[in-house]
Amino acid sequence: MADSFARLSPEKRLQELKSAANASNTPIPILEKDVWIVWALQTLFAAPFGEHLVFKGGTSLSKCYGVIRRFSEDVDITYDIRQIIPDLIGESADPLPPTRSQEKKWTTAARERLALWTADTVAPTLKKALQRDDLASATKLRIDGYKLFIDYAPLTTDSGYVGPPVTLEFGARSTGEPWERRSVACDAAAHLPMLSFPTAVPRVMRMERTCWEKMMAAHVYCLKRRMRAERFSRHWYDLTHLDAAGRVDAALRDRDLAVAVARHQTMFFVEKDAGGQRIDYEAAISGRLALVPEGEARDQLARDYASMAEGRFLPDDSEDFESIMDKCRDIEERANGS
Repeated sequence: MADSFARLSPEKRLQELKSAANASNTPIPILEKDVWIVWALQTLFAAPFGEHLVFKGGTSLSKCYGVIRRFSEDVDITYDIRQIIPDLIGESADPLPPTRSQEKKWTTAARERLALWTADTVAPTLKKALQRDDLASATKLRIDGYKLFIDYAPLTTDSGYVGPPVTLEFGARSTGEPWERRSVACDAAAHLPMLSFPTAVPRVMRMERTCWEKMMAAHVYCLKRRMRAERFSRHWYDLTHLDAAGRVDAALRDRDLAVAVARHQTMFFVEKDAGGQRIDYEAAISGRLALVPEGEARDQLARDYASMAEGRFLPDDSEDFESIMDKCRDIEERANGS
């Protein structure tokens, strides 16, 4: 039976990860953090509430589908809205609030209950797993609303651009559908066959839905002309790789999915453009999708992309910003029937 990586001494774990780092040309801090990400997924989806979770976002594209190679350090998890506020949704087969006032009521209730669920259910589950795996002494959990941080003791202080914590961010304003089961393994495992590592088989949001969510994020940015957060340019990078994998065209063909995403965005994510007008998500799926910003918004996005590259959040052989924009222009034209 293979020895458990988690039960090795810190010195031995570091030695083994050095070997895997040399074999894979991947920095030790990334391999180490990846182990913790998979451990978290294993713990969450093995829990009773795992049947109501869906893994989504960039980390899912990397870990479950292998369509992107950029480092994605946060774990985005959707907790089925039908489980968090069943009393408000009732028997409706379509978990969307019927009015704007109901949306506010649903959102407020979902956020409040999600924060309580994170503290009262998720945190104790992770603590128990840490104790089971003899990891509790070198690890702390922090909670900030519906975010949970796993502060692990890094094996090396040379963390560079990545290190603890692992951030688990939970949301509860959708069902996470459509999803499918996918296997997840640690990147170091392939290079250390004599050791056992965490594995997981989470429910994962299908790439077509992720495509539409990323296109909507890009569309909103183009109309708002204002950056949401650092490394926001990741959405454009991801879209080009999803397109190379054929998933953008699959998403564009799925009209029912496009309508479902637009309706969900319209109800739960009200945004205004740079002129103060409400953004029309129905227009985005009906020939007026905007993926390529202009002027200062484009310059701002270019700077963010350069920052990602300099911080080594992107592979060394990644395409330059203008190539990414050219490819997104092509996606935009196809989506709009040009």
